[in-house]
Amino acid sequence: MLSQHIDEILREAGYGDGHPAAHGGRGEVSAGVSVRVQGPVATVTLGDGTRQNALGDEGWAELGDAFRRLAGEESLRAVVLAGEGSSFSSGFDMRAWVGATPESVEESFALMEAACTAIEELPVPVVAKVNGIAAGAGCQVALACDLRVFGKRALTGMPIARWGILVSPSFATRLSLLGGPGFARDLLYTGRLIGTAEAASHGLVTRSAPEQRLDAAVDGLMRSLTAHPPEAIRAAKRAVEAGLAPAIAAARSADAGPVVTYAQFQQRVTEFLNSEDSGP
Repeated sequence: MLSQHIDEILREAGYGDGHPAAHGGRGEVSAGVSVRVQGPVATVTLGDGTRQNALGDEGWAELGDAFRRLAGEESLRAVVLAGEGSSFSSGFDMRAWVGATPESVEESFALMEAACTAIEELPVPVVAKVNGIAAGAGCQVALACDLRVFGKRALTGMPIARWGILVSPSFATRLSLLGGPGFARDLLYTGRLIGTAEAASHGLVTRSAPEQRLDAAVDGLMRSLTAHPPEAIRAAKRAVEAGLAPAIAAARSADAGPVVTYAQFQQRVTEFLNSEDSGP
């Protein structure tokens, strides 16, 4: 049923939130990222609660910079990555892509991939707190984290082929490593969004909790992580990453190439945003 009404789901989720950027080109149209450090734990928050925390170029650059800075914090033991308010992130704020040049669109995808890589390369565990929607690049950010705690009503997926986006090997590999290649094909080919129960059955969810208990579930997991000697947890992360490294390296080496079918991409994105403006 979710796949039958994906446009409605994305609109209700605020995916892009209509109103294409008036400048007709590249520009920042969305909120950024905030970081709060309390003792050995940092909380990185996406967006400001509007547009389901979709980020533009500046926001994605901020996200990557935030994790690269945190990587140098010797006292850091874990990070929580969350969205502001009632949703995780609907990915990229597509309003910035209306009329953007192919080069600008390529740069946007490079910034998203760099942010995901920075999350993966942080030497301590990153826990995604996922409520609302985690779609497109928002899904990729969650997959880049070490662990994911989902609210029971959360939705996730990669509904990007519909807009003429050519999925990168790195994007596909994150999904394949957790859910397997067959499930990755399902989500990438159909573009459907899935609920928490199905995501958990395919290994995308570490823990789940009712939305009103999501904070408590994340807090409990963080206590478990920080109860152990920090050197042991850092070593455990390095060990797991060593096993995944060949697949990740192969994907990154194959990432060169166009990221969209430009004419179709511009048409589909503009039509979707205009349909949001005009309503049902």
